Parts: sequence; structure tokens; C-alpha cells
Amino acid sequence: MSSEWRKSSKSGTGGGTAGDCVELASLNDKIGIRDSKNPHEGHLMVGRVALRDLVNEIKAGDLDL
Repeated sequence: MSSEWRKSSKSGTGGGTAGDCVELASLNDKIGIRDSKNPHEGHLMVGRVALRDLVNEIKAGDLDL
């Protein structure tokens, strides 16, 4: 699958946890989510609405992260 994977510019590139991030890609009608440290280990696929709702819950502080 050759899609353009993107990660936040705020994720950094240094050692430790500075470069730890997830990457997202548009995969037809779904969004792919993968670990940027292990991109070849596979990915999750979620619907666009489900991802939007998750991000909104995170931003609102509704989840215990």
C-alpha cells in the first residue's frame, strides 16, 4: 500500500520519546493509523467519523489518557 503517511510536526525527531508518534494516512474511505517507530508492523483502519469523534473527545479532556 503506497499512501502518504503523515505525522505531526510537533512530534520531533530526537531520542527518547521526542520522536514517538502515530502517523495517519488517507486510505480510500478510511484513515490508517500506525506507529511511526514501527511502520512496517501494520496499521489500524478507522472510519473518518470515528477518528474525528476520538480527536474531539481527546481535545475536550473526556478521556483518561
